[in-house]
Amino acid sequence: MFQIFLSKFKLKHGLGILALFTGLVWLIVFSFPNRKLNIIFCDVGQGDAILIQKGTDQILVDAGPDKKVLDCLANNMPFWDRTIEAVILSHPEADHYKGLIYIVERYSIRYFFGSPVGNVDSEFQKLAEKIKAKTKVINPYLGDKINFFGSELAFLWPERTWVSGKISSLALESGSQSMDSGSVLGATTTDLLNNFSLVFLLKYGQTKVLFSGDADAGIQDEILLNNNTLNRIDILKVAHHGAKTSLSDRFLEIIRPRQAIISVGKNSFGHPNPDLIKKMEKEGIKVRRTDLEGEIKLQI
Repeated sequence: MFQIFLSKFKLKHGLGILALFTGLVWLIVFSFPNRKLNIIFCDVGQGDAILIQKGTDQILVDAGPDKKVLDCLANNMPFWDRTIEAVILSHPEADHYKGLIYIVERYSIRYFFGSPVGNVDSEFQKLAEKIKAKTKVINPYLGDKINFFGSELAFLWPERTWVSGKISSLALESGSQSMDSGSVLGATTTDLLNNFSLVFLLKYGQTKVLFSGDADAGIQDEILLNNNTLNRIDILKVAHHGAKTSLSDRFLEIIRPRQAIISVGKNSFGHPNPDLIKKMEKEGIKVRRTDLEGEIKLQI
């Protein structure tokens, strides 16, 4: 009788372990991302955070104003993945960089791409020191390119000579990596930080996506002057959360996006500007907003 009971116990116990193992396998299978290129515009309120992912490889563009970005990463990255291949900080304003304070504590970052200018806030200064201690810092300029598993990221701004005339020194910081030379993180300037935003074009197959940071109408003529081959794109990440100055008429005429994504949340600035929305819709552009839709996922 005891042997029968023991056999049943072992069988039941074994089935429980098997069920647990099977459940774990299916959890891993279902959490494993597909092999397509996924672009996720995170819902981080009034700020920018965009996850570009293919398989288990990621590029994070900006990180929003607080720890909300962690929810976006948890929802879209495999639960076991604690490495982000690259972080691109378009420019060091609080609504773009503060989420990185939490990310550097939880994830390994292989490469950090950032504008050479810094923010005088003590929080950014501390973050910059942590980033320089943990990863390779690179300042991309006009003409630099990154290959990311079948896609190409071509940087359209800033232009090196323009930058050198706007900041006090390209040698204020040392010890960081560069795509060529003179890489810094935290040089000072009296110019608007928005104007130093990293602007890049992602090309994947026939699809083109323009990431513009906060580089709005105040700098878009310079961007066009230095990129005379820029033309119709598929998707635009609208600069500066859809502010009135987000798009100059000439810039819009040149890029003619099919779809525009505005990363925005509750704010006192009037973002996104209603006239800007009307202007884009008049041109037949499909406008999408994170404040209305939440997280926006695109699959290419």
